[in-house]
Amino acid sequence: MFDLDTWQEILDTIRKNRLRTFLTGFSVAWGIFMLIVLLGSGQGLAHGVDWQFRDDAVNSLWVFTGQTSKPYRGRQPGRLVQMTNDDHNGVAAGVSGVEHISSRFYLRVPGVMRHGKETATFDVRGVHPDHLYLEKTIITEGRFLNALDLSEHRKVMVLGTKVRDTLFRKDPALGQQVELNGIVFKVVGIFTDEGGEGELEKVYIPITTAQRTYAGGNNIAQFMFTVGDSTLPQSEAMAAAVRRRVSQRHGFDPDDPRALHIENNVENYQRIGGVIHGIRLFVWVVGIGTILAGVVGVSNIMMITVRERTREIGVRKALGATPWSVVALVLQESVLITSVAGYLGLVLGIGVLELAATQLQDAEFFRNPEVDLKIAVQATILLVVCGALAGLVPARRAAAVRPVEALRDE
Repeated sequence: MFDLDTWQEILDTIRKNRLRTFLTGFSVAWGIFMLIVLLGSGQGLAHGVDWQFRDDAVNSLWVFTGQTSKPYRGRQPGRLVQMTNDDHNGVAAGVSGVEHISSRFYLRVPGVMRHGKETATFDVRGVHPDHLYLEKTIITEGRFLNALDLSEHRKVMVLGTKVRDTLFRKDPALGQQVELNGIVFKVVGIFTDEGGEGELEKVYIPITTAQRTYAGGNNIAQFMFTVGDSTLPQSEAMAAAVRRRVSQRHGFDPDDPRALHIENNVENYQRIGGVIHGIRLFVWVVGIGTILAGVVGVSNIMMITVRERTREIGVRKALGATPWSVVALVLQESVLITSVAGYLGLVLGIGVLELAATQLQDAEFFRNPEVDLKIAVQATILLVVCGALAGLVPARRAAAVRPVEALRDE
């Protein structure tokens, strides 16, 4: 199998048929190149989906207030549904499967913050301690809000890193006092967030403090909760239970689509994930089809090679060459072409993906296209095996040549 004379003969044959060998190898290289690029592109789309959901928990439901669009029990449409703490508490205690839950209260005026000589305006949100899990907030210094902050209406706040940098520059912020719309708060934590620059300009304070201090009563703008490892049907049942509870408290038709809007991230993530899965399946079908086309090309070329060398094969067998030596000669040439071409296609495909990754770093829906090296190597090995199989039929035909008939061949 590794006879030097045999390999010299194979290389000599390839040199004599350079164009044919090049076109055959190109078809194989193109097949593995397309498979690698398509697999990497599918991975880039999957990363893009994960990027879109990077800020919010994918296993969460978000409940937004709305305005009724249907009459209900004598009440006219057009009423504003103003949710309160009772809605939050009712869902937390009465809906099975709720894991982490938080409401939000927004100040009715801009959050003007002052520390020393620095003054700036930021988005201030009153939230519950579980908000940490809904927004994937990452605490870098101090702590997040806790239950005592809420029960004692403490004037404490957690700052995004951009807020800290604006108000404190390079000075330490933890434990310092900041004035928010004329009221002094204590900084108890600093956070970062994967949601981008905008999320780093947020300020979180206890929702009970925000409601009492800034004339919010017990009103909330929205609430959201995670559902643990609940399935999509279970999350949909939870959404229906939430809608029924809120509709009973506020007297609107549970089927009114505008009275209450519930965003189901479980459904959104699974739906997009299904599309990505379909794309990946399509990629494999197209890529393997392209590779098979290249392999068929190799088989056809080897058939032509065997036909052209019929007299030579006949002489070999007349001089005592075994059928296996003839089969090995054809198979080695087939494997050589497919393995070299496959390797070149693999390297080129990975190179293109690396180039795309550097050029598309800030893309929203296509990020970090890459292919698992293990899968790439397995695909290349599969290609070599297919190349051997492609040469098997021509090799068996060559081994079946009868010396007398071959010597009479024109």
